[in-house]
Amino acid sequence: MIGRIPVLDVQPRVDCGRRPVKAVPGETFLVTATVFREGPDAVGANVVLRDPGGRGGPWLPMAELEPGLDRWGAEVTPDREGRWTFAVESWGDPVTSWLRRAAIKVPAGVDVELTLLEGAELLRRAAGGVPKNAGRDVLLRTADRLSDAELPPATRLAAAHAARVAEVLAEHPLRELVSASRPLPVLVERERALFGSWYEMFPRSEGARVRPNTPPVHGTLRSAAERLPALAEMGFDVVYLPPVHPIGTAFRKGRDGALSAGRDDVGSPWAIGSPDGGHDAIHPDLGTLDDFDAFVARARELELEVALDFALQCSPDHPWVKSHPEWFTRRLDGTIAFAENPPKKYQDIYPISFEQDFRGLVTETLRVLRFWMAHGVRIFRVDNPHTKPVVFWEKVITEINRADPDVLFLAEAFTRPAMMRTLGQIGFQQSYTYFTWRNTKEELTEYLTELSGPAAAYMRPNFFVNTPDILPAYLQTGGRPAFQVRAVLAATLAPTWGMYAGFELCENQAAAPGSEEYAASEKYELRPRDWAGAEAAGQSITGLVTLLNALRRRHPALRQLRNLHFHRTNNEHILAYSKRTRTPQADCVLIVVNLDPHHTHEATVSLDMEQLQGCGLTPAQEGGAEPFPVCDQLTGTTYYWGRDNYVRLEPGRADAYASSAHILALRPSSQTGGSPNHERQ
Repeated sequence: MIGRIPVLDVQPRVDCGRRPVKAVPGETFLVTATVFREGPDAVGANVVLRDPGGRGGPWLPMAELEPGLDRWGAEVTPDREGRWTFAVESWGDPVTSWLRRAAIKVPAGVDVELTLLEGAELLRRAAGGVPKNAGRDVLLRTADRLSDAELPPATRLAAAHAARVAEVLAEHPLRELVSASRPLPVLVERERALFGSWYEMFPRSEGARVRPNTPPVHGTLRSAAERLPALAEMGFDVVYLPPVHPIGTAFRKGRDGALSAGRDDVGSPWAIGSPDGGHDAIHPDLGTLDDFDAFVARARELELEVALDFALQCSPDHPWVKSHPEWFTRRLDGTIAFAENPPKKYQDIYPISFEQDFRGLVTETLRVLRFWMAHGVRIFRVDNPHTKPVVFWEKVITEINRADPDVLFLAEAFTRPAMMRTLGQIGFQQSYTYFTWRNTKEELTEYLTELSGPAAAYMRPNFFVNTPDILPAYLQTGGRPAFQVRAVLAATLAPTWGMYAGFELCENQAAAPGSEEYAASEKYELRPRDWAGAEAAGQSITGLVTLLNALRRRHPALRQLRNLHFHRTNNEHILAYSKRTRTPQADCVLIVVNLDPHHTHEATVSLDMEQLQGCGLTPAQEGGAEPFPVCDQLTGTTYYWGRDNYVRLEPGRADAYASSAHILALRPSSQTGGSPNHERQ
């Protein structure tokens, strides 16, 4: 039923309010609603935010976003984890209605005395709801002046328009005919659900040795743990491991995905299961469960979380094939259907069928996940969730998070938008995205406007710059500058970004022209890397990656998603955007990137100055009349910017971490990312 003062189209809401809006502690989001009433009388609105205990928060007044269109909004910021709600209250505003009438009637000499007395009565009523030390006396004194017939009418009316009166009423308005929307749910999860830097590594390649005419030496979880300090030094928060389980031998793939494997080929980790065990076992060549526990413990010492791949599929040798034949689809000839994505065939993998024993599959999945949770895993990267029923994941994630709300699930779903959106809505805390294939200014602006706008209520993006399956064409042809550009974009556009090992070495050799597969793909063979040698030879962008992760920790604005705003440039190759926070301390960052890794480009960056309000600038600077200092966090150089600014970005220069970009802090500090030498330009 509609209220006396209608409240319509409250946003954000997910699935018509049936599912919660997503947030993390300290994350700000905008609540909007359409609020109006009959006739000319004024209305007001506010947000009621209730914490997990049902307690209401501070007064959150809403303001008209576009006067005349009845759309109101206010920013809200939950401060701790749990299940919150928010609702919008609307109300008649009799004081504002009176002020509007009095401003016309008193100067015109119409009902002057009666009008002023009506105002005095309203202010006395309003004072009844104001605490004694919060301005009650201000309203009462103003009411007395309005009632003082000895004073000129204009003087009496002016008292009601005083700034202090407006301040008190803004905090404690006189509300009539209060109506309210129904409460909408908000799920506030731990910060890692929104913010983090991920690094994907194959443990079997770390410490491995591959020599001609010699059987390869397999890396282990113990040797892989020796790589963890380097990842921590680069500032990563999460180390993600592909499946660490036994690998089947039936139809094992050879190098580069060949259909027949050689004697020493190690196979794909996603072909899970052998006589050594299934999803709850460790591949013998990697070590034991004790070795896995030691890996997790070492990661924890370095403040790294371990994310584990969960791929609900089997090799033909998996124990489930014999113990649960009902979990697989059989063809007319009696064989089990293997996985395929025509024209690709994956004879080494059997997909799961959910039609015969749905409940049993849920139970077993919960058992496997809890097994690894007991071994310290609190993040799961779910492989191809879009090939399983959505209702299955909803049941699994709901059941896990009911007892363990800190466990996070990342959906590896490069698929149709409807499926990706729904996976986010039913519980996945994060999702892979199309960022990998968004390269132009238009593509990035359109896509990120979507992700940081309405979609942010239910879908948190994880911007991986590459994966074992995806070597984008941009990286294949753009050289070192391309890797720099994509790292800067991923690390500053999204709160969560990730990279697969080798990205920092600018590995860009594809399996074939037009292919996104890596040559000598690590999915099918051991790939040891000479990290120290590459660094010494200047073949690494580790320095840039380390700096980017440090900047993300230093600047709260870069740990948010909904605060992204694009600024105009007059060059299609130059992208400019900003992020800002207002609390607890203003933090504003401007990023300018040359998207063309091959050529130098110049542009004028025209700032939307309204987006920089509250960032510590003076009124003259906010208005564009005076320049303000910005410090490039990549080089340490200070510039003076205004409304319109000239930039020149030259990719490939060796004298800067990222000559293709500026990352500019509006409030320079002595702790800059590069050289302490500041130049005035």
